Amino acid sequence: MNAPGRSQAHGPEPVQGEGAPVSAPERAPLLKVRGLSAGYGGMLALHEASFEIHAAELVALVGSNGAGKTTLLRALSCVLPCSGSIEFDGQELVGMTPDQAFGRGLVQMPEGRQLFDRMSVQDNLLMGAHRRRGQAAIARDLERMYAMFPVLSRRRRQLAGSMSGGEQQMCAMARALMAAPRLLLVDEMSLGLAPVVVQQLMDVLESIRRDGVTILLVEQDVQLALASADRGYVLETGRIVLEGTARQLIDDPAVQDAYLGL
Repeated sequence: MNAPGRSQAHGPEPVQGEGAPVSAPERAPLLKVRGLSAGYGGMLALHEASFEIHAAELVALVGSNGAGKTTLLRALSCVLPCSGSIEFDGQELVGMTPDQAFGRGLVQMPEGRQLFDRMSVQDNLLMGAHRRRGQAAIARDLERMYAMFPVLSRRRRQLAGSMSGGEQQMCAMARALMAAPRLLLVDEMSLGLAPVVVQQLMDVLESIRRDGVTILLVEQDVQLALASADRGYVLETGRIVLEGTARQLIDDPAVQDAYLGL
């Protein structure tokens, strides 16, 4: 499966390969965050977070409910005012609008799906491509989404809000992929879904990562997130308290005790 095509506004196509992340000394990170703080109504929910993600990595950001994970994603997407620095492919995002960040290839798959319930599945997918040019490429990617998610192909004329929760999550992922993301932010993908649906969605994430799409996966299900990630960060009360390879975090006694029930 090939990643959806990218318009010139999103930069060049990624180099195809086996999906292995490039080490920091060899290449600058695609996303470099330094001292990021954000909150609501004068109350900080995120405190000076610093982390980085390299091209074609799948990085997990894990933590309990209320740790500040969604706040961090909203800050990265420029939906929430913040302080600090968000450098994406060499460009500073702090101060940009959400649409400007989106136009540079930073796309969020939000918690709760947030589909257009009264629009068809196909119209929802096409909304994901609203900033792209080149109708032929958009049409090819639409068919790719239907091949990836056959249930959506069968329901392409159905109202999105009338589908099951799992089908709606597939639609939300396909809509995000239609935007041709360079960095895909995935917020609590597994919430309330059957394990078989979650595994199908994880298989898609691993596939598009191999095609060059970079992914930040935010999850309460720590085992699920770290099982497929290259690296991970642990967020507690708005602060990043641990980082390492996925294997290091899975083997960390503090992570096992707090999140894995071991």
